[in-house]
Amino acid sequence: MIVLDGVTKRYGAKAVVDDVSLALGDVGITSIIGANGAGKSTLLSLIGRLLPLSSGRVTIDDLDITTAQGDDLARRMSILRQENHISARLTVRDLVGFGRYPHSKGRPGPDDLAAVDQALDYLDLTDLSTRFLDELSGGQRQRAYIAMVLAQDTHYVLLDEPLNSLDLKHSLEIMRLLRRMADDLDKRILIVLHDINIAAAHSDKIVAMADGHIVAAAHPDEVVTPEILEAVFDIPIDVRQIDGRKVALCFG
Repeated sequence: MIVLDGVTKRYGAKAVVDDVSLALGDVGITSIIGANGAGKSTLLSLIGRLLPLSSGRVTIDDLDITTAQGDDLARRMSILRQENHISARLTVRDLVGFGRYPHSKGRPGPDDLAAVDQALDYLDLTDLSTRFLDELSGGQRQRAYIAMVLAQDTHYVLLDEPLNSLDLKHSLEIMRLLRRMADDLDKRILIVLHDINIAAAHSDKIVAMADGHIVAAAHPDEVVTPEILEAVFDIPIDVRQIDGRKVALCFG
């Protein structure tokens, strides 16, 4: 379990994440939604120790992330940032191999090579393993990055807007893949998303944020309501039932 207690991140006088207390990672996929500037990516970065806390505490399976050794954290939690700037020309296999560094320290053994092969196979990338990243489509490249965090073999997987720049087909492909990872491999996935309906269709829990605060954190059916969505996005949003699912609609 990931537990946040009074987590705050300030830049000067502005709190972009403000006194958040929350338990995460108790179900397969937890999506964090909210408008631009709500604090979603900042919250994920605080959990992943990519940003220092201004105040509060985050623990992962009772391990305090502030004082924990990096290797201990990297064996429990992997994180894929929104922007991945890799200047070197890498093959898919090279990239996926980076996920094994917490285990191999740059000297991969048989277990590490097997984990890379398994991740490539699971993401249907074996035939592309010798291709360079800049030769791939956007969807293929995103699968390669997800294979990297899968090879890291952590219980918790944090993904910051992995659907950015993907079309609808590839966005759904990635979400179905993450759903399968959560169900088949017992992964606990925390993902920042912009699309309400994609979050509702594929998540076990939705955390809705506005102005650095948690507006709601519950099952999608409890979060996807006109009242909560208007509080989150500051516009009227209609919610309809279609084939037994709640769908958010905004007509402008």
